Amino acid sequence: MMIGRIAEKEKLIKAYESEYSQFVTVYGRRRVGKTFFVRETFNYTFTFEHAGLANSPMKKQLKAWQSSLKNAGRKVALPKTWIEAFDQLKDLIKEDCSSKKVIFIDEMPWMDTLHSGFIAALENFWNGWASGRKDILLIVCGSATSWIINKLIKNHGGLRGRVATKINIKSFTLKECEEYAEAFKLGMSRRQILESYMIMGGVPFYWTFIDRGKSLAQNIDDMFFNPDGDLHNEYDDLYASLFRNPGPYIKIIGALGTKRVGLSRDEIISAAGVPDNGNVSTMLEDLEYCGFIRKYNHIGFKKKNAIYQLMDPFTLFYFKFMQNNERNDEHFWSHNQGTPLYYNWCGLAFERVCLHHVAQIKAALGIEGIISNVCSWKSESIDSNMKGAQIDLVIERNDNVIDLCEIKYTKEKFTISAEYNENIQNKRARFIEELKPDQAIHLILISASEVHRNDYSDEFQKIIHADALFL
Repeated sequence: MMIGRIAEKEKLIKAYESEYSQFVTVYGRRRVGKTFFVRETFNYTFTFEHAGLANSPMKKQLKAWQSSLKNAGRKVALPKTWIEAFDQLKDLIKEDCSSKKVIFIDEMPWMDTLHSGFIAALENFWNGWASGRKDILLIVCGSATSWIINKLIKNHGGLRGRVATKINIKSFTLKECEEYAEAFKLGMSRRQILESYMIMGGVPFYWTFIDRGKSLAQNIDDMFFNPDGDLHNEYDDLYASLFRNPGPYIKIIGALGTKRVGLSRDEIISAAGVPDNGNVSTMLEDLEYCGFIRKYNHIGFKKKNAIYQLMDPFTLFYFKFMQNNERNDEHFWSHNQGTPLYYNWCGLAFERVCLHHVAQIKAALGIEGIISNVCSWKSESIDSNMKGAQIDLVIERNDNVIDLCEIKYTKEKFTISAEYNENIQNKRARFIEELKPDQAIHLILISASEVHRNDYSDEFQKIIHADALFL
């Protein structure tokens, strides 16, 4: 059963129904369901299906290719080069009587080993043969998103502009997670789905380990804190599978994991201890493509002052609780429910969930059709009487309004106190004083729980409940 992916499936079917041969890339972070998406779309039926081998030399890759051709009904000799391997594929395609030959090559980045000539052979296959026909749909897939982007989509050689359809398989939204929970009868409330998302994000593979016979706390203990848990070692596996040289990426992620707001490029270089060269920009782009970080600007600043912020819920959860679980407590999550440590994390994690659902927030505000810029704002501390202020989500709209979004997590019904209201009004006043905007300034409250109506709640132009994030 495939949850969501409606627009993505329509793109893939459109490529299939094209009058001409099409080159399609399907990419996205590890565990997001790329292979499942392609197989479900074509009911597990292909002219040829192959998957590259992780961390394997060219000879083993070619042996696996030979095996895949055998599975497709064609016995061939072990190819010595990728040119020869693609010639064998050509022969298979020529013998297929289907009106459209669907070729699915999964984990292609692993096949491009050092000095293998793989890209040149792929280029020769597509430019010199496949693109001259009208009956081939070539689907290339891989978790190493940076490879897909740089070697195929942004190729400056013979494959430049050859990828006709690009499909980015993203993590589920809260709505899709709810659909998943209902489909597999997990019996979860929206609050439990929200907290699960705060831990795992919308990565479908992670959700498959939820045992509907256990409480959420028991599930998290079993998956993450049990040494034999299915996701206990996921952090190390995650980045190693995406990048051939994961060390510098992990250093960057580690540096961003210590800062709630994020870091500038120069701050990342200093904190991560990586060389200041062009590779830093490439690595940041790679991490952004994979959805692990976001790049944003403080309102009023130019792009060169961009801030990079860690966005992956699982990685944030790992840094907060798993990395330093010195007691090796297998029931850590159950033991820490309701503690200050837990609630401190809830506030940060809920902020990230909101930032993953900006489209839903805009819809709740009724501004989905209005051009807007999403940014943040930060004011440094001046003295003991003028402390720093920060708003993580600022929506600058083309209809002369700026929405200052305050994000609040509580489990119980939230009451806006005089102290809380004073803090928010001070933020608004400092924002106006420093930026002197011409636009109207609206205060928006995004709350995980219902908000008790009182005089202070009227200070907000709009109060959005977490239910709106499920739309």
